Amino acid sequence: MNWNEIEGNWKQFTGKVKEKWGNLTDDDLDTINGKRDQLIGKIQAKYGIAREEAEKQVEDISCTCHSDQK
Repeated sequence: MNWNEIEGNWKQFTGKVKEKWGNLTDDDLDTINGKRDQLIGKIQAKYGIAREEAEKQVEDISCTCHSDQK
């Protein structure tokens, strides 16, 4: 699934985000509102990981969602 599709279906996608990154609050998810860079930034802040690692994790979950759609 490309990021435009995720952004357009953000409310449905938040369940997967919460499964993977349980430290993100509902307020965080509302603030992110499907914006990839904001999601990466929140993951960095909440989990203390490098931007590259956060980007990899976000890419992995977007690929997983693509697999689920098939």
